Amino acid sequence: MTSQPVSVQITDGVAHVRMDNPPVNALGLALREALMDALAELEHNDDVMSVLLIGQPKAFSAGADITEFGTGTSSPTLPELVARVEDFPKPVVAAITGVALGGGLELAMAAHARVALTTAKLGLPEISLGLLPGAGGTGRLPRLVGPEKALELILGGKQIPAEAALQDGLVDAVLDGGSDAGSADSDGGSGFETEAARWTAEFAASGGPMRTQDRTDKIADAAAKPGTVVELAATALRKVKDPFAGKAAVEAVTAGVEKSFERGAVVERAKFQERLKSSESAAQRYLFAAERAARKPRNLDPAAARDVKQAGVVGAGTMGGGIAMALVSAGIPVTVVEAQQEALERGLGMIEKNLAVSVSHGNRTEKQAAQQRALITGTMDYADLSDADLVIEAAFEDLQVKKEIFAKLDQHVKPQAVLATNTSYLDIDEIASGTEHADRVLGMHFFSPANVMPLVEVVRGAQTSPEALATGFATARRIGKTPVVVGVCHGFVGNRMLGVRSRQAEQLLLEGALPSQVDDVLTEFGFRMGPFAMADMAGLDIGWRNRKAQGTTAPIGDALCVEGRFGQKTGAGYYSYEGRDRQNDPEVEEIIERVSAEHNMTRRGISDDEILERLLFPMINEGARILEEKIADRASDIDVIWVKGYNWPAYRGGPMWYADQVGAAVVAERLTHYAEATGDESLRPASALQRAADVGGSLTGASSS
Repeated sequence: MTSQPVSVQITDGVAHVRMDNPPVNALGLALREALMDALAELEHNDDVMSVLLIGQPKAFSAGADITEFGTGTSSPTLPELVARVEDFPKPVVAAITGVALGGGLELAMAAHARVALTTAKLGLPEISLGLLPGAGGTGRLPRLVGPEKALELILGGKQIPAEAALQDGLVDAVLDGGSDAGSADSDGGSGFETEAARWTAEFAASGGPMRTQDRTDKIADAAAKPGTVVELAATALRKVKDPFAGKAAVEAVTAGVEKSFERGAVVERAKFQERLKSSESAAQRYLFAAERAARKPRNLDPAAARDVKQAGVVGAGTMGGGIAMALVSAGIPVTVVEAQQEALERGLGMIEKNLAVSVSHGNRTEKQAAQQRALITGTMDYADLSDADLVIEAAFEDLQVKKEIFAKLDQHVKPQAVLATNTSYLDIDEIASGTEHADRVLGMHFFSPANVMPLVEVVRGAQTSPEALATGFATARRIGKTPVVVGVCHGFVGNRMLGVRSRQAEQLLLEGALPSQVDDVLTEFGFRMGPFAMADMAGLDIGWRNRKAQGTTAPIGDALCVEGRFGQKTGAGYYSYEGRDRQNDPEVEEIIERVSAEHNMTRRGISDDEILERLLFPMINEGARILEEKIADRASDIDVIWVKGYNWPAYRGGPMWYADQVGAAVVAERLTHYAEATGDESLRPASALQRAADVGGSLTGASSS
């Protein structure tokens, strides 16, 4: 028997209206219709004094049903439902458990009051889909929390906990619900629901409902001074992941604050529809689906994962410390191993410093930091890893060093422990070959800083067991990362493609471009930094050392290193620096011209269009080869890796999605042109790309199968 999306129970004058649309109470048509019908019946029921709108333990509502986007949503629409709730003649209280996100929070904001369980989280994440709130969120949120906080929530798209929502004024009370909060009791309610019903009855007795849109006290100052909203939004707009949606949201908030709620609603709806039809939103909705597809790798059985109750990290440097922080943030005790006491103390000190900074920024409470600090143990004895269920090696990027570490781990960890290496480039199978149990070895390639960056490339070796792979994948998810399973090759997926781009960037300098022109082209495309500014930040000596080890060269990069120009750390690299402020340096131009002449290059003017194609199209080509070699399961996995790990602008959808927008035929034709013009045969279109070009096909529809 199919359950109804809404049930109603009336107790002591309070109508408990429960939404039940698994798994997250998405506000699809059936649920909207059922809510409208329930409200119509309750409006004229004399036994009802107030309404308590509730969801399920894990979700009040996670928002709109995105499958309806672009299909012509049927009435009642979400804005119509929200207006009905706000205009309801009896007090309506939203009781928030789990999450109230997007349209779910807009529905809650339309209620006349809001209470939340202590564990609830609230947010407006529409910006992550290239959209803005479309059901009055840009008008109601500023009236509840003020314009500055509203802009922060709308443009940042982040979730906030119930206590923060209470402090901001987004909710009116936080209830703990007693010991049975969120779990059904004998009468079908819960401790939280009982408390929320009591609160609702008291609220109803205190006076008539006030519509959120009629509140003006928190927007009065901004309304009296036109331009305030734009001024308040300036900082957040510089950080927003989709500047187009961000600008549209600011326009809607401005209209709602400086004109009227009604005018703001008109602007909001127009901008929502505009963004919904945009290529930027289409790209981000594609990524939304791509991330979910990446959660289900082929030939991975989630049930095979072992429970990680204790973890180890070998190496207390920047990467090892970040990995340790990520693990303890998820409540996993960690033993950190270093070879030298000084290095261990330095690493633990950096973890302590990072925890303190996190507290000062409000990302952790002091209590949380203390709890996480207590989960970290430092040692120089591998025997202290004997109880570890998972050990992640994060030592220097040297094959021999890593093999020696794994040989030591073999001697001290229990047989069923999973061993992972955080290598960025090295051969997982070679590292595993020196162990007694190669089947328990895999790669877990974190990105720096590991406690912040979301991506983990989970590398499946030739002998990696289903249990080891599932354990690494599950642990990455448990600590809040976005894991993507990849195969073994030099650089895996992300760094392999980055290497192709780096070689083209170097070649462009030899042919006539300058670092600032190349960097500006990529930042205009949407990257936060170009390749040369990024290299300066990371340190040119790192790449120089790696090239020496591999027997390769980068003529201009190497020449800069010979001159002692290692980037920001030395105040000079591709640019000169005062602090972090960079300037074009005539000395760099002289070095570039000298090296070009040494390589018999005749320098020429290079257009921005050529630079963009020379940087991006070879990456796409390498992505096609990666699919051919079955290093990645899907083209969409490649896009997730580049957006989550390399700051490819989300509103561009990733390199493979971008290729589909440009057209595979165009990409293949331009690559052929550049291969012939430069003599670089590696630029010839890969088979998968050429096939897509020949038939007008899609790369994002391609897979490695």
